[in-house]
Amino acid sequence: MIAPGATLGVLGGGQLGRMFAQAAQRMGYAVVVYDPDPHSPAGRVAEHVCAAYDDMGALSDFAARCAAVTLEFENIPLSALHHVAEQGVLAPHAQAVAVAQDRAAEKRLFAALGLNPVPWRTVEDDASAAQAWSELASSAAMEVGILKTNRLGYDGKGQRTVRSAQECVEAWRELGEVSCVLEARIALQQELSVVLARNARGDFALYEPGENVHRAGVLHTTTVPANVDSRLALSVQGMARALAESLDYVGVMALELFVDTQGRVWSNEMAPRPHNSGHHTLDACWCSQFEQQVRALAGLPLGDPSCHSPVVMLNLLGDVWEHGEPAWPLQLPGVALHLYGKAQARPGRKMGHINLLGASHQALLQHCEQVLF
Repeated sequence: MIAPGATLGVLGGGQLGRMFAQAAQRMGYAVVVYDPDPHSPAGRVAEHVCAAYDDMGALSDFAARCAAVTLEFENIPLSALHHVAEQGVLAPHAQAVAVAQDRAAEKRLFAALGLNPVPWRTVEDDASAAQAWSELASSAAMEVGILKTNRLGYDGKGQRTVRSAQECVEAWRELGEVSCVLEARIALQQELSVVLARNARGDFALYEPGENVHRAGVLHTTTVPANVDSRLALSVQGMARALAESLDYVGVMALELFVDTQGRVWSNEMAPRPHNSGHHTLDACWCSQFEQQVRALAGLPLGDPSCHSPVVMLNLLGDVWEHGEPAWPLQLPGVALHLYGKAQARPGRKMGHINLLGASHQALLQHCEQVLF
């Protein structure tokens, strides 16, 4: 166990690192953030090592100062993760992160675990792009597909919607002729996610599934409890648990899932870190996903993940600032505003979120959206 008073490190200085740092500081830990951006949100609330991820000297000095290190986004170079792990404790470990960095490897693992990945094929060139379309159109009765880069894409970036073999070829070229995966677009009934924490002893804290709504590939709202029956809720929690156990995972992770119009559940992707759909836990749960991240990293007992209130989490993108500072609906009961300390608002940029707690999700959400948009 790493007792409060020690120093914890986080690789990555975005809003997830910021909220981790704030949770750790409340618990009595010092925090050092490692990020190449001198204006990183996490670097504004903790000590900041501003250096590149390929600066092995700076990484060594950073790791030597920390009793343990975690990460806040999955696209940190594996060379940096391995280097930090050689100096001490890193959670989650680099091998688990490597799976999340590679869509094809992730889907192969999902299939091996029986987690029912969305029908997919790899795309490496013009010929395989056309073949992938043909095979999915035949085997999965696909009419619309989504071509995604195998690495680095997130929040709708690095992907194209395609409707024919020719469009698939053209999209692969537009995406830079890099390794891609073609996925069949599912006829969606719901999008769900499960956030969990697991420590090195194999103990779990599983949050209730959240029901997600996306706009333009970016999460818009998460509602908890999700509109699912108890059987389905337990099933998707079991899928997330099986994934974490297979990876011997330590830390917080999320599994995104689809439910189609026939009621079938499909795995979409994993995130080896706290997740946007888990931000509701800051106000609606006894122990937030960020406190769980601290607890798992430090070897403390995991906290109670249960919700004490129904909640809707509403993402705040830079578009909200189009006409200046928004009129925040703080006069409403049960409204908690979280801003990420980003200096410049840009369309599509995640600037913060609002958690709306109360008995009526829809009334609170409609009121909030009327104020903001």
